[in-house]
Amino acid sequence: MQGSSNNSRNSNLTDQAGEPGSIFNQSDSLRRRSSSSRRSGSLSRVASDLVLGSIRLSHELADHILADVDSSALAQIGDSGDRVVEEEEEIDSNVMISTVTDEAFVMLEGLRPTDAVSPLAEEPIFSTSKEDHAQLVKTASTKDKQYKLPHTLDYCAYLIHLSVFGFLGVFTRYLLQKLFGPGHLALTSDQTPLYLDLPSNILGSFLMGWFGIVFKPDLRHVSEHLAVGITTGYMGSLTTFSGWNQKMLLLSSKGHWMFAVAGMLLGMLIVNESITIGVESAEGLRKRFNCKLINWKVDTKGRHVAVTATMLFSMVTIWVVSCVLAVVKVHHLTNGAVLWLGCVVAPPGVWTRWYLARLNGVGIGKKSHLKWFPIGTFLANVIAACIMAALSVISKAVNTERSGVILSGIQLGFLGCMSTVSTFVAEVYTMRQSGHSGRAFIYAASTVMGSFLLGTCIYSVPVWTKNYY
Repeated sequence: MQGSSNNSRNSNLTDQAGEPGSIFNQSDSLRRRSSSSRRSGSLSRVASDLVLGSIRLSHELADHILADVDSSALAQIGDSGDRVVEEEEEIDSNVMISTVTDEAFVMLEGLRPTDAVSPLAEEPIFSTSKEDHAQLVKTASTKDKQYKLPHTLDYCAYLIHLSVFGFLGVFTRYLLQKLFGPGHLALTSDQTPLYLDLPSNILGSFLMGWFGIVFKPDLRHVSEHLAVGITTGYMGSLTTFSGWNQKMLLLSSKGHWMFAVAGMLLGMLIVNESITIGVESAEGLRKRFNCKLINWKVDTKGRHVAVTATMLFSMVTIWVVSCVLAVVKVHHLTNGAVLWLGCVVAPPGVWTRWYLARLNGVGIGKKSHLKWFPIGTFLANVIAACIMAALSVISKAVNTERSGVILSGIQLGFLGCMSTVSTFVAEVYTMRQSGHSGRAFIYAASTVMGSFLLGTCIYSVPVWTKNYY
């Protein structure tokens, strides 16, 4: 048997030796495979370099385009408060429409208006005469002229929209607390970095990417009141910064410093990623579906009256029902007392934040320093966080069930609506995307760390000294 196996191996070797080109063919194929793999590897590296280079160039182009933009404009992207009413009046007072001049349009290419050539034709782009241009402007101004509410009614319409959408924001935040809290899914709690308001902050930041950045021009085209109501009213009330800060203070006051730090870092990273996903998904949806809302535009007196009357009826109904239920449930200390009391005090919280937002982009001092810093949003978040910390100390000092319910309702409604994460993270996102990562870091760190340090002095120190556990 061994002899036969040896003979077969020898015969195989003889056969291979009898084909002198087979070995060389195999080596050639191996060399070709290795060279093709090296070639594909080098091509993949080149493609990767091209992708990274295009990303770098896109950021540099964005920086170049936004370099001359007033920094105050970036600070007002999240919210400009009741200054929107004044801006509308200024726009209406102008007869001529502000248009981009030919010189400014072609400045990106470094060309003169006479040198700009259309890629689809051999004729210059800007060949329109001055008379034709004036006629076009006049026609556009006639078409764009629409009915505007008087100043007082316009201001009241904003307050009404903010109230109605603020109610919806409080309802949604409360339901998300109950759904993901210890009573049901048990994914969030007061004892871990995954605080109770994290789901609402995630959802609000995601929706802010949709309706606060990508689709905001479309909402404004329909109704400026609707745009402010959805972004400032609903998403601003759905998210809460003061509740987030207070939960971190509860952890640190009990000695869980690592949980508190992790909660601040994770919370900031998660909401930033949420708004990024929201923007990217909205942009993809916008490219795929071109939805025109021109038929829904509120541009006539009848539509303004109908929409305002409907929103006013909704606001009065919800507010009256909330007041009645709050009185009954707080008196009997039944379930839902915190929710309905929170709805009663929610509108003043939204109005306060909207009014403070008028400080965004104004700057500090006579020379308007730090115009890029959203002072209004910063003050709303920090002040609300400090008041919530003070009320939490009072609740522990009084230590009665009724006082706890009342203070929790104020925290849920007024302070929860006065502070916001969605607008805050939208401002940080805008700074980063415009090439000002340093400013974004300064703004985010000053808001988070400033509120936490002040809250530690207001809440944690009395808890430690008075043994309020």
